[in-house]
Amino acid sequence: MATYKLPCIHCGHLLDEAAKLCSNCASSSPFGYACPACKNPVVLTDAICSDCGRGLYIGCPYCQGRTFAQPHCQLCGRPLTVGCTNKRCSAPQFFENKRCTACGKKIKAKLAANPKER
Repeated sequence: MATYKLPCIHCGHLLDEAAKLCSNCASSSPFGYACPACKNPVVLTDAICSDCGRGLYIGCPYCQGRTFAQPHCQLCGRPLTVGCTNKRCSAPQFFENKRCTACGKKIKAKLAANPKER
C-alpha cells in the first residue's frame, strides 16, 4: 500500500501522514499548531488557547520581537524549546513551561545564552 508524505509545517521535511513527531526539527505537532501548555490544537490567528487560556503570542527572548508560541521564533528562527530534564523523558518543551507536558516533572532547563543558528 502506498503511503503519502506530508510536509512538516515548521521545517518542510516530508513525513508519513501518521507521524506524531518531526524527525528533522523534533516538533511534536508537525501538521498543525498546538498550545505549548496543554497541547490543544490551535490556529496561528488565535490570541489565546481556547482550552487552557494561555496567551499564544510571546516576546522572543533573543530578538524581543512578537512571535507565535511554537518551537522556533518566527522572526529570528532561534529555538524556543528546552529538553525536559527527566532522563527518561527528554521531550522538547516550550521554554516558558513550568512542567513537562509529557511526564509532568518540573522543568529546570533554561534557554542557552547563544544557541546555534538554524
